[in-house]
Amino acid sequence: MKIKKRSFIQVMVMAFTNAYAVGFTKGKIYTGNTKLLCVPGLNCYSCPGAIGSCPIGALQAVLGARNYGFSYYVIGIMLFFGVFLGRLVCGFLCPFGWIQEVLFFPKTPKLSVPKKLDHALRYVKYGMLFVPVILLPMFATNSFGIAPPYFCQWICPAGTLEGGIPLLIWQESLRNRIGFLFYWKFAILLCVVFFSIVIYRPFCKYLCPLGAFYGMFHKYGFYRMDIDKNRCVGCKECEKSCKMGVEVTKNINSPECIRCGDCFHTCRYGAIKKGWEFSCQKVQNNTTVYPKYCKKP
Repeated sequence: MKIKKRSFIQVMVMAFTNAYAVGFTKGKIYTGNTKLLCVPGLNCYSCPGAIGSCPIGALQAVLGARNYGFSYYVIGIMLFFGVFLGRLVCGFLCPFGWIQEVLFFPKTPKLSVPKKLDHALRYVKYGMLFVPVILLPMFATNSFGIAPPYFCQWICPAGTLEGGIPLLIWQESLRNRIGFLFYWKFAILLCVVFFSIVIYRPFCKYLCPLGAFYGMFHKYGFYRMDIDKNRCVGCKECEKSCKMGVEVTKNINSPECIRCGDCFHTCRYGAIKKGWEFSCQKVQNNTTVYPKYCKKP
């Protein structure tokens, strides 16, 4: 029942962040005041229905525009989402994450990625964050000191699916100008779609810079999960249920965890706890205790 509830939340977030339905019938991008606001997940600014901005696109726009240089709002809102939610955004609030889950048909053959290769590929998303999202917009600028949004322009499959394809369908002028860039990004999208069918959330695991950013807050963020060692029997059913490949019993607050809750619902012994940790000091059974990630006074 809980998993169905998560799916419902994902669909509602997808519908809300792309609520400008008229944009799909006219083939025009919404330009209202809400476009100044960042949504939590990866949702293309150029999607005809999008009513907000993608934080990754907004960050690149700020870093690549020498007139602004730094935006306390964009950095602040990303830090806010990271500290309070972490990758719970990925599990509940990211439209492109939900799209990948829809493509992961239960009855189709699945691909098992070798553990060493999987471990190495997990670091690629950090490269995506620091190189095309941060470094290139800062330093690879034109003669006017302005840089394009490299990740959005050359890599992001969400932009191709949500923005590029719908706009091409409705705007003949764009279809007449299709060139290498579109075919390149369309090929990336096809690869992501294919691997999403055989691997659970491959873009989230290996390529998403937003997931990499949020994951860096898991160790000290307010939303946390923990294991009650007194209840855990070591059956590791929680790890078997985790589609993201997290070693739950070793590091439940891994940067790879998207807070989907599968491990929580699988555990028959109630050993997994989750929630917002606003205070280190807790009282359990009339005894003051301090979680392992907090310092004792």
